[in-house]
Amino acid sequence: MSGYGPGGQFLADCPARLAVELIADKWTVVVLAGLSRGPVRHGELIDLIGGISRKVLTQTLRRLQAHGLVRRHAHTEAPPRVEYELTALGATLAEPIHVLAEWARANGEAVLDA
Repeated sequence: MSGYGPGGQFLADCPARLAVELIADKWTVVVLAGLSRGPVRHGELIDLIGGISRKVLTQTLRRLQAHGLVRRHAHTEAPPRVEYELTALGATLAEPIHVLAEWARANGEAVLDA
C-alpha cells in the first residue's frame, strides 16, 4: 500500500502532513535553497532570493527555526551580525530541493504553456 489513500500518512494531524505543509509554503523551498550553500546573513538572503520582503523572510526564518530546519547564530561583535544556516535536519532537504529545481528548469515552459 502506498500510504497516500484514506488513512494514509497525510491525515490532518499526521506529522508527515504537517511537514509537507511547512515545506509547501510559498517561500520555504526558496529560503532553504538559499541557505543550502552555507551560512548567510539576512540582507544577503534577501538579495539572493529577490521578491521577498524583509518581514516575510523574517517570518519564514523564524518558522523554519522553530521547526528545527534553520539555525540562527548571533555573533557577539560590534556591529551585531546574525547569520542563518541549515541544521542537520534542514540539510536533508537540500537534495530533494535540488531535484525539484531541476524538474522546474526542465518543465517550467511546459507548465506555463498548459
